[in-house]
Amino acid sequence: MNLPAQTNPNILDFSAAKIISAETGYTSAPFTLHYPLSSEIDKITFKNNLAPFLRLGFNYKWFVIRFSIPNIGNIRDASNYGNTKQYNLGMDFSFKKVYYDFEFKYIHGFSIQDANRWDSTLDDIHRNSIQPKIQSLNISANAWYFHHKDFKMGALLGKRSYYTNLVHTWYVKGTMNFFGVDTKNGGLIPTVLQDEQNSKTMSSTFSAFDVGFVPGYAYVNRFKNWQIAGWAGFGPVIQAKYYQVNGDFRGFLGLAPRYDIRIMGGYTTPKHFLFLVTDFDNKSIRFNELIYRQSFYTIKLVGGYRFPIKEKKHSDFLERIKL
Repeated sequence: MNLPAQTNPNILDFSAAKIISAETGYTSAPFTLHYPLSSEIDKITFKNNLAPFLRLGFNYKWFVIRFSIPNIGNIRDASNYGNTKQYNLGMDFSFKKVYYDFEFKYIHGFSIQDANRWDSTLDDIHRNSIQPKIQSLNISANAWYFHHKDFKMGALLGKRSYYTNLVHTWYVKGTMNFFGVDTKNGGLIPTVLQDEQNSKTMSSTFSAFDVGFVPGYAYVNRFKNWQIAGWAGFGPVIQAKYYQVNGDFRGFLGLAPRYDIRIMGGYTTPKHFLFLVTDFDNKSIRFNELIYRQSFYTIKLVGGYRFPIKEKKHSDFLERIKL
């Protein structure tokens, strides 16, 4: 029988239990380029193929071990989306009221959606243009300060603990990012759509480094065995942005908007848990009329089992001492 520790009135703690878990999902990073390219086309969309992942884990007190199985191949039609390679690394931890998160995401291989609008070699069946040399990079370091002392990431995910009551609070996120897209095959915008009067449309690289603070509101509540949680925020960042044309880099300094959204929820009991976890990370760069927007997002299912915590039995020696 599980005997969770409830030293906190809002959280049940299962750190003393042996816990096995598994998670599966996928990461995607579609991006768009906005510009009046023609009388009919003012936006082109790039999408990567999807590669699911599987991770297995074991937790017991301070000990944590995780085993990751490499991406299980692409699941979208390769004739329309091409083949995508993904490398994702991350680390996160909490200290007092602050949750820290570090991420590295690299995606190689995209396709331009509905390119048959301007490319006569494509048709309604094979409508996308495969771009195997386009690559995307996102390196980020973030820290969330949650004002309420009981708003803890571990309990939000429902693995080693879960909530018993409503908790909500304001927060501030500090963020630092380096991100961008690049191709080794001419420009990112197809040649037939490039504007000869605007060199930015011929660029092979869009990238930026930015820092800033994003305020927001966070919420978690439990309804019987169901727990829902998340947060949302919006704020500006200071951004150094660059583009490259024919090997020449040109840079600018400005401001950019950032939103911060994370939603998670699921079913948890003292023995079992199953959660849907989402993570959205938007990026954008504006060069006057030309706007690059990219959304890095992860959707995954996290489930597991908590082994019963054995009650400690006093030895005969201790019993005799008591007598």
